[in-house]
Amino acid sequence: MGAASKVIHIILRVFEVICSVIVLGLVARFLHLVSQAGVSADSRIVYAIVTASISTLFALVFIAPFIYAYLAFPMDAILFVMWIVVFGLLTSRTGSAMCNASWYWNYWGYYWGGWWRVPDLTVWDRGYGGCASWRAVLAFSFLAAMAYLVNAILGAVVVHRYRRKNSPVTTRDISAPIPHSPATGRPETAQVHDPSAPPSALAQQTMGTAVNV
Repeated sequence: MGAASKVIHIILRVFEVICSVIVLGLVARFLHLVSQAGVSADSRIVYAIVTASISTLFALVFIAPFIYAYLAFPMDAILFVMWIVVFGLLTSRTGSAMCNASWYWNYWGYYWGGWWRVPDLTVWDRGYGGCASWRAVLAFSFLAAMAYLVNAILGAVVVHRYRRKNSPVTTRDISAPIPHSPATGRPETAQVHDPSAPPSALAQQTMGTAVNV
């Protein structure tokens, strides 16, 4: 694990925490307003807050650039998929119309601004007070997904290099040529000294080696 990968890992984790906390805070406030209005919460909004909660906890636990944090790269990939699903589900509510969509006016913008408390309210009285928060949720959901994707790739690369470096048998060891004796042409074998062998046997072994050479 090089210094560059550690720095990138920490930066990505901090960025993931920031994105997750922003989405978590905005969606939590909206669900609080919805509960005050006494209406049911959109299941897609609930899924978004669950994903943001898991994402925040995961990023905080694995923020340190130790090997166990890189080994968690499959979870990074899963969170990438979860955030992409969040982005896709929420974007489908408003589509390209964004803050001009009917869902925004009748749900997010309506309850975000607390307009259910105002009697005889017209559409023109609402304005775009909740538009910035809605755009922020979409933007940081996408950014969180990209951060987890990059971290998953980084973790996979670091783990692969770590295992290759610490493997007892490497490709170089296997492919290295075996030395051959110039006299016999046979592969050379290392002479193993047996401490329990008598001196005469050791002398014969040494003489035999000298003759072969």
